[in-house]
This record gives sequence, structure tokens and C-alpha cells, in this order.
Amino acid sequence: MSLESDIAVLRNVSLFEDLSLDQLRLLAFGAEHRRLRRGEILFRADARADAGFVVASGEVGLFRNRRSGEVQVGTFGPGTVLGELALVTETRRPATARAETDCDILRISRQIFRRMLEEYPEIAAELHARLADQLAEMTAQLLAMEERFSS
Repeated sequence: MSLESDIAVLRNVSLFEDLSLDQLRLLAFGAEHRRLRRGEILFRADARADAGFVVASGEVGLFRNRRSGEVQVGTFGPGTVLGELALVTETRRPATARAETDCDILRISRQIFRRMLEEYPEIAAELHARLADQLAEMTAQLLAMEERFSS
């Protein structure tokens, strides 16, 4: 993949939709490419997370281990960021990610993401607001679910 195609992929990611061309170029330039074949593991549950992954092509499944065995909790395609929290803080992977099809993946390290935030501090404020909105939405969804299950 070329720098221009990487920028085009990142431009279609909702987390990065407000970034300028220069900001996208910085992320794309620092991104690492990974090609996964169907069935290959991108990361394992409980592993230390130091990067986010953007699905450029293909589909990645997320799996969690339960008492009854492995359960698929979602399938994600192009334009999806897996592990976006790892872009901003030290964390562990909550699930195992496995390629459901052949995939092209962009790995964005926390270090390169932080560099972009340092060079463009206005993005940090926008990201903070977006994450706060997502947290509020998730909290509302959890409260709605609680009402259904508490009866």
C-alpha cells in the first residue's frame, strides 16, 4: 500500500474524520502494514496493548473466552479501529482478534498517535470531546439494559 492509499483508508475512519491532510499524512507515514491470512491472530486477549489497528481490507473477528468456550463478539471490516483506547492509554486487550478473511491492517502505535496530538493539540481537545460523548452514550445504553434485566 502506498502513502496515498493509507491516507485514503484513514480518511474513512470515524475517529480520524476531523483530521487535516497533514495530520492524516503523519499517521499514515508512521503506520505499519500487516497482511493477515484468514485464521491468523492479530492480537490475543489480555495482551499488553500499545497500538490501535485500522482494518484497511477484509474482516476481523473479535473473540472472548467464556466457560462454554470461545464466543465471537463481533466482526469488523474496513474503516474500523480495533483497540482505539490503546492509542491514548496503557491497557490490555479485552478480546482476541482473528482474521476472518485475508486482511490488510494498519498498525498505529501509541507513540505516533501521541506525537500527532503533541504537534496538533487542537486534535486532543476534539478527541477528548468525542470520547466523552461515546462514554455518555455507552453509559446510557448500559442503564437502559439494566432496567430490562432488573425486573
